Amino acid sequence: MSAEREPRPGEGPVLPSPAVRDPDGDLSVLFGTSTALFASMAGPAHVLEAANPAFFAAIGGGRRERTGVPLGALMPELEAQGFLRLLDQVYRTGERHVGRDTRVVLGVGRRAREAYVDFTYEARRDSGGNVVGVRMIGVETTQVKHARRLAAEQRALLEQIARQAPLPEVLEGMCRVIEELSPDVIVSVLLADEDGRRLRHGAAPSLPAFYNQAIDGIAIGEGTGSCGTAAHRRRKVIVTDIATDPLWDDFRDLAGRAGLAACWSTPILGRDGRVLGTFAMYHRTPRAPEDTDLALARLFVDTAALAVERHHAEQARRAADAREKAARDDLSYLLTVSTALAGPLDEGQTLRRLADLAVPALAPLAAVDVVEAGRVHRAAAAATTGRARDLLASHSAVWETEDDAVARVLATGHTEVARRTPPGPGPWRELGVTGYVCVPLMDRERPFGVLSLYATDDASLDGHRIALAEEVARRAASAAHNARQYAQRAALARDLQTGLLLPDLPDVPGAQVAAFYHPAGQGLDIGGDFYDVFPRGDGSWSFVLGDVCGRGARAATTTALVRHTARAVAPLLDDPVAVVKAVDRALNDRSSQENNGFVTLVYGHLTPVDHGLAVELVRAGHTPPLLLDAGHTVTSVEAHGGLIGIGIPPRLDAVRLTLRPTESLVLYTDGITECRAAGTEQYGEARLAEALASTPARPAATDIVWRLTEDIRAFTSGRTVDDDQAALVVTAQGPSPRGR
Repeated sequence: MSAEREPRPGEGPVLPSPAVRDPDGDLSVLFGTSTALFASMAGPAHVLEAANPAFFAAIGGGRRERTGVPLGALMPELEAQGFLRLLDQVYRTGERHVGRDTRVVLGVGRRAREAYVDFTYEARRDSGGNVVGVRMIGVETTQVKHARRLAAEQRALLEQIARQAPLPEVLEGMCRVIEELSPDVIVSVLLADEDGRRLRHGAAPSLPAFYNQAIDGIAIGEGTGSCGTAAHRRRKVIVTDIATDPLWDDFRDLAGRAGLAACWSTPILGRDGRVLGTFAMYHRTPRAPEDTDLALARLFVDTAALAVERHHAEQARRAADAREKAARDDLSYLLTVSTALAGPLDEGQTLRRLADLAVPALAPLAAVDVVEAGRVHRAAAAATTGRARDLLASHSAVWETEDDAVARVLATGHTEVARRTPPGPGPWRELGVTGYVCVPLMDRERPFGVLSLYATDDASLDGHRIALAEEVARRAASAAHNARQYAQRAALARDLQTGLLLPDLPDVPGAQVAAFYHPAGQGLDIGGDFYDVFPRGDGSWSFVLGDVCGRGARAATTTALVRHTARAVAPLLDDPVAVVKAVDRALNDRSSQENNGFVTLVYGHLTPVDHGLAVELVRAGHTPPLLLDAGHTVTSVEAHGGLIGIGIPPRLDAVRLTLRPTESLVLYTDGITECRAAGTEQYGEARLAEALASTPARPAATDIVWRLTEDIRAFTSGRTVDDDQAALVVTAQGPSPRGR
């Protein structure tokens, strides 16, 4: 048998190469055109009188190619499928029957096949109009059905490739699709090694496991079966009889054990011409491929090439990711160092933390020496064992000697590295030190200490670790400097924040007032949320809750400006809209250096009345206030108004309402509704309303604040929030709720 079948004279043109072939041509070969079927039957027994060759070919040919016998005798399988009853019906009634895309099983036993047909049964009549038989005209749509399925399966495979499904999953799915489309075929995909010398198992769901294991890793070369040879020749190899073909000399027994008799293999080539693998179709009987077999192989070879190239691209990306991961690991370590050193520590704690962080990540032994009162002092030591740590902690450098590495680094401000035991006295022999690196700790270009790392027989100080050590030392020096300033900064922030918030809320006649404020982060920056309640001098009261863009000192100046402006103009202006506009003018009159962006707020007036509290409020771009009525229903107070402090006069509308006894007005900042749980879920307005509605009957303002803060803490699991949170609750006092 030849290794590859060459076209014989009269077979037609040679198929074009993979680089130039038309995929539509392969589809045409696979699914061709539909074939018209015709059969004429006579009498109530439906005796087959005539039929075209296409009809006989469709029902199996051979012994079935005969006339003069009842159709039920020629094709007994039709009885159980109901087709003979349909013939009886048309013969009896004379009415035509039309079937569309009807499934029919043709043949019996192993020769049975599934087909789909569009057909028409119509009565045959004599000259007197009497029904004398039935005529069948049809078109077999099996190939069209398969074409649709093939297109759907290819689309599914392409979707898998697009979403980066694992390559084995894609290849195995492809093999199973082909085996279902061609039940006599067993499909295998082998993948080329990175060096292009061997083929590895890719997918072969229907081949025995022992066979897949045996051919996994076969060499690419001439005479190594169909697949190794096809990859070597870079063109398809067709072996019609494995038992006699020399290409299978080394694998013939293996193929015999697996029950394989023929194998057609096509190389899978990348866009750059590189061999990516092979696509093989096996048969259990010797045979040559049909044109449809070759067309099916070409179609799926292209799909396999796309999947393999996508896989290689993904592997290349992962390799790049691995390199990036190594860099990220360094960065992660540095971030860990920075995070650990950035805590609220004093300088001594910072230096001890530095030594602990260096072991064992940078070296098995680490020490930190600092200059204090003109002398070198060992501030920290760390080691993998307690004894080694104690030995290292007991040793101190001597600043005055030139033989000491620490002294030299303190004098020069430059890193010193040596692949030997440190000079001068020390517990180097007991510790097994074989090398060291001393890195200066700098403060404003002057060394104030040294980080010393010592290598032992079990570790070495390479260039990578030295670079990391220098970066860690730089960050530690900065952290030590920051630690000295931390307490002062924290105290300053607390003092400023205290000055911007009321130490105690005033007693408002006819009302209960409660508030809470929770700063973001560690509270080292001055927040932008604020609230205030103050008398207007005429028996009414002003209240305000707002949010300043940004944080820190500039936000504090803006907060102070808003509060003091409101307090100054509120006694002079009866209209809350006028008060807010006055605040807006004050914000816009700031110089560009003082401008800290926009402000949102809710401002209003409270006036005690016989039946509760009269409220008139203005909302300027802020979250809408919520009203909790006596029935524990929560509604939003709709008030329209834009941001202030942006240089554009805001359009503001005042809203008037009355708080009946036990009813409450709740003002809050977006730091509450936009805080997140461990995932990405926000607290949201719906949960806020549920928390308010869940308060006990006739809640006091403090009850509402307590319920709200507890619900927020439960939602965030007590973790640090990213934005300031503030709320102000005003509850009308009274002996009992009254109707609105």
